[in-house]
This record gives sequence, C-alpha cells and structure tokens, in this order.
Amino acid sequence: MSQYIDPNAGYTKGTIQEHDVTMKGRRLLDITGVKQVESFDNEEFLLETSMGFLSIRGQNLQMKNLDVDKGIVSIKGKIFDLVYLDEQSGEKAKGFFGKLFK
Repeated sequence: MSQYIDPNAGYTKGTIQEHDVTMKGRRLLDITGVKQVESFDNEEFLLETSMGFLSIRGQNLQMKNLDVDKGIVSIKGKIFDLVYLDEQSGEKAKGFFGKLFK
C-alpha cells in the first residue's frame, strides 16, 4: 500500500491555500492563492502567494479584481513575464529594493 505525500505540506503557515495561475490571451491573468499584494504599478506586480513570491512584469498592467478574503487577484494588460522569486537567494529583496533604488 502506497502513501501519498503532499509536496506542499509544511510549506506555508496554517492551511495550504490552492494556487493557480490562468492566463487568457496574454492580456488577462487570474491568480488564486494570493496572500498579499506587496507592490504594484503599471509595469510590475509583486504578489506573495501560497507557493512563494510571484513577480509579474508587463505593460499597462492594472488590477482588474482583488478579493482579499478568497486570495484572488485579476490583472489585465500586456504580460511579458511571470517569475517566482527564491527568497533564499535574496531575489525578492534585489528585485523589490533594486526597483526602488534605480
């Protein structure tokens, strides 16, 4: 008898929130499992998700929908890239603070 081991067990504090990213036509992103919106402007969003920090870069980005209770964010605009940032390597700090101190 095999036992299923959840690879995400112990990754987040408290209950594990499902995290999905759905892109429609490179113009609309629906993201679930969002814990917090760290920062955003028309070129970059930095979100804390249940699977780590997610940076979304693009052009004319706007928050279309935000549901804090459900952890859902919708972003519209032209999407260039989605990057999960590794906290251990300091990429979050480099990206966030690097942008502040350009």
